[in-house]
Amino acid sequence: MTVLTTAGLGCLVGGLLLWIWSLYRRDASVVDIWWGIGFVAVTLYYYTLGPSNDWQFAHLAMVALWGLRLGLHIAWRGRGHGEDHRYTAMRDHHGRSFWWRSLFTVFSLQAALVCLLSYPLLIVQAAPEVRIPYLFALGTGLWVVGFGFEAIADWQLLRFKNQPANKGRTFDRGLWRFSRHPNYFGESVLWWGFGLMALAAGSALSLLSPLFITFLLLKVSGVTLLEKTIVGRRPAYRDYQQRTSAFFPWPPRRRNDESSR
Repeated sequence: MTVLTTAGLGCLVGGLLLWIWSLYRRDASVVDIWWGIGFVAVTLYYYTLGPSNDWQFAHLAMVALWGLRLGLHIAWRGRGHGEDHRYTAMRDHHGRSFWWRSLFTVFSLQAALVCLLSYPLLIVQAAPEVRIPYLFALGTGLWVVGFGFEAIADWQLLRFKNQPANKGRTFDRGLWRFSRHPNYFGESVLWWGFGLMALAAGSALSLLSPLFITFLLLKVSGVTLLEKTIVGRRPAYRDYQQRTSAFFPWPPRRRNDESSR
C-alpha cells in the first residue's frame, strides 16, 4: 500500500503538470497521449523497488513497448487536428468553468486510474518468483495477441485516414472488417494478459484491472462514447454497424440485399 500511495502521489503531480500544459495549449486531449506512458512510468518505479529478475525486466519491456507505442501513435494521429471532439464537446457544455473542472474530471481522474489499474503490474514487479509458470506464459501469449491486434489496427486506420480521398468514408478493411473497434479489442486482450501474469505471481485480485478496463472500453470511454456521434458525422457508418461486430472479431454479416439473392 505504501508503494501504491507513493505511485498515486506521483501520478497526481504528473496529472497536475499535464493539466497546466493543457491550459497553455487550450487542448485537453493531451491527456490521451500520456495514458499509456503513465503506466510505463509507474512500472519503472515498481521495477526499481522489486527483485528485478530477468522475467520482471521482460515484463517491464512489454509495458514500455505497449505504453510508448500507444502514446506516440496518439500524438502522431492528432498532430495538426486540434483538440479531440470529445473534449471540445465537454468544453462547450461547461463553458468558462471547464478549465478547472477538467482538472478533476479529466486529469486527476486519469491519474487515479493509472495508479489503481497498475496494481497487477506492481504484483508482477514485487513477486520474488512466478508461482504458476504456465499461466505466466499464457498471459504473455495474450499480451502478444492483444498488442499485435491493437498496433496493426491502429496502423491500418491511420494509413486509411492519411489519404485525402478517404475523408468522410468508413474504413472496413483489414482487421476493421471483422470488428468495428479491433484496437479496443486488442487493448482488452493485452490487459487480460497482464492480469494473468499477476495471477501467476499470486494475486487473483489483479484480474479486477482488466475487467474494469474492458468495461471502460465497452461501456464508458470506448465503443459507446465513440459511436454516439459517429453516425451523425458519417451516415454510411450505420450500414457498417449492421454488418460488423462491435468488439469481438467475427466474420461480417451479409447485407440484406445479398442475403435475399
